[in-house]
Amino acid sequence: MKNSLFPIAKDGWKYLAYAIGAFIVFSILDFSFFQLLSLLVVVFFLFIFRNPERELPSFEASQVLSPVDGEVLSIESLDIADEYAYKVVINTTYKDVGILRAPMNASVEYLRQNYGTRLSLDAPLAHKLNENVSVVFQNTQDNKMKLIHMLKQSLCGVHIDLDSKDKVVQSARYGLMINGITEIYLPKNFRLSLVLGEETIASKSLIGCFT
Repeated sequence: MKNSLFPIAKDGWKYLAYAIGAFIVFSILDFSFFQLLSLLVVVFFLFIFRNPERELPSFEASQVLSPVDGEVLSIESLDIADEYAYKVVINTTYKDVGILRAPMNASVEYLRQNYGTRLSLDAPLAHKLNENVSVVFQNTQDNKMKLIHMLKQSLCGVHIDLDSKDKVVQSARYGLMINGITEIYLPKNFRLSLVLGEETIASKSLIGCFT
């Protein structure tokens, strides 16, 4: 994923293959309705698994970019005694690009994937049972940020192309999440640049900077 320049994320290839295969079969059998339906499914998969190239804006080393496309659902202050002082939640839907991108030049200090359900977030147990991935990035100044990518009702799981102690370059691709939320935990020496309801673009939108 990190080095994939193909316009469609590799996680979507099998879905496209099935849809194109169905289209060919229905075309041979002359089932016009199912032929049209399978064609629409092909277009849908092309859209949700798109993997666009993005030019990295010029930012300072202390500045952090959004790892995901989506809308800022909430911004809250946490207990000052905790390791992290702020929590930002970004909602990624089917209309957004699902590619995950590194928010800063850093190393992977912690990585854990929890497999589970794909319930609606309105379900009482969604936050306990839904599939999620936790990643902690740390830069060369020992500044840390924690990301939790959690699925909603999605057709595929969260894919992460990282290992513990990997080094990542800001804006590099490191995974895919179709229809989910991302919780971003930031330390008290971080200055936020986001506002509630803002639409973020991975590797382009500025979250803020370490002070």
